[in-house]
Amino acid sequence: MAATTTKLKTIGSYAAIGDSFTEGVGDPGPGDSFLGWADRLAVLLADQREEHDFRYANLAVRGKLLDQIVADQVPRAKALAPDLVTFCAGGNDIIRPGSDPDDVAERFEAAVADLTGAVGQVMITTGFDTRGVPVLKHLRGKVATYSAHVRAIADRYDCPVLDLWSLKSVQDRRAWDADRLHLSPEGHTRVALRAAQVLGLDVPADPDQPWPRLRPRGSVDVTRDNIQWAREYLVPWIGRRLRGESSGDHVEAKRPDLLPL
Repeated sequence: MAATTTKLKTIGSYAAIGDSFTEGVGDPGPGDSFLGWADRLAVLLADQREEHDFRYANLAVRGKLLDQIVADQVPRAKALAPDLVTFCAGGNDIIRPGSDPDDVAERFEAAVADLTGAVGQVMITTGFDTRGVPVLKHLRGKVATYSAHVRAIADRYDCPVLDLWSLKSVQDRRAWDADRLHLSPEGHTRVALRAAQVLGLDVPADPDQPWPRLRPRGSVDVTRDNIQWAREYLVPWIGRRLRGESSGDHVEAKRPDLLPL
């Protein structure tokens, strides 16, 4: 335990890089901003330090592909040189038609190799198990392949792994926002708790704590909800893909510098 405590005290700065998952979409914050699991993890890390003795940056921007994150965010993270970087990327690439998870993983590994030589520690993230997610459940094999690569990369570069595939609590629909593509506030909270556990922190709640039982829903209710979801979220999402647009166009990183919490 003493060794773990010493290790935690060395994490005095943290930079998060990635896409909408790390930006925190689905977890509303003040104004038009988002909180998200990375912000929540930063608070847990800051609690291990003296007041104002922890700095945090969040460079993630929704909708970004791996190559965009590598080009825009990785150099910034290297320049900041924090004690910890969380790097979650490739999900938007994997869900694109015709994408090759082996190729995405190869490019991801090159970025991990670049980062690990410039910052204190790099935590990398697997994909979620998408078996219960409409549309994305058909991509489960690709997500699993990519996640297996991520674990192998972690072994090669001695990176801690935030394993989202094994986090069963986020397979509950209450862990997801109405768009079914981003986590809800409770989902983000559970991911933050798991990330803290991976880093050796004692956490205030179990991220895999069972959800309260739900009343069974009839097939009519499920069908109505699916139609409403497709109209409100799926069709616009497909439209943006066909037009070559991204939800992150004209969006800047919400916290581009290492600032005290």
